[in-house]
Amino acid sequence: MTVIYDKVAVIGMGLIGASIALAVRRGGLAKTIFGSDQSPEVAAVVARLQLVDSFEADAVHAVADADLVILAVPVGAVGKIAEQIMPNMKSGAVLTDTGSTKRSVIRDVVPYLRDDIIWLPSHPLAGTEHSGPGAGFESLFDERYWVILPLDADEADIVRFESFITGLGSVTERMSPDYHDKVLALTSHLPHLIAYTIVGTAVDLETQLKNDVIRFSASGFRDFTRIAASDPLMWRDVFLNNDAAVLEMLQRFSEDLSYLQRAIRWQEGDKLEELFSRTREIRRSIIAVSYTHLTLPTKA
Repeated sequence: MTVIYDKVAVIGMGLIGASIALAVRRGGLAKTIFGSDQSPEVAAVVARLQLVDSFEADAVHAVADADLVILAVPVGAVGKIAEQIMPNMKSGAVLTDTGSTKRSVIRDVVPYLRDDIIWLPSHPLAGTEHSGPGAGFESLFDERYWVILPLDADEADIVRFESFITGLGSVTERMSPDYHDKVLALTSHLPHLIAYTIVGTAVDLETQLKNDVIRFSASGFRDFTRIAASDPLMWRDVFLNNDAAVLEMLQRFSEDLSYLQRAIRWQEGDKLEELFSRTREIRRSIIAVSYTHLTLPTKA
């Protein structure tokens, strides 16, 4: 791959930040990769694994002379970090983030944004239930969508950033903030909320029943609740910052769940079969689309 940005600074060296650094190195997308994280424990792991070329605990120092700054931190922290680093960013630099909510991130960053900074909010639709720099791996973003919000940026700057993202292995998709937050509320945020709730329900059962639920958990229960092992602080911020869209989707889900509840109570097997058949076909179409419509970047 060709170098897209001379210096890339990744602020926040958790799963996403570490994986970005590794993917940048794999693709040869930058001459220098800087990392930053305030945690001494994280800094020690980053150093041991040699995830970046240089490390600064202070994000203000890490962004100096950076051509691209990536805020890979919980959405609730983006605004504060943007305020801190903005005076030290060089003119013409690109600023992006990896947050799962976009309206709140834009709201928090805009008050500190300089006119000479190219602001391109983004969101990689990738991750695992693991966290921390040791969980990062270079292929995390391969064949995954990475949503970009162009806002008011020039087309040339957007295309350059898209080239960087495809170099990480991702497929880019442009969206508006409102549309992104509604889509993610249903496809990501609501499933996490349900998974956390199901595990919480199991915990609240009587001791013997709880033990047997854990003991005899089938693969479906384990697979569905896997995401309940995700970073609690990150997901706390996601739900608090995308509350309107999450509550809207949760209301719709609750209505559909009530429909199922009534069908079971009144032994309406035809309604259950119709819904299960329809949703099975939708599930199959989702899998088919993921294989046939995902156009992958050409590897050099």
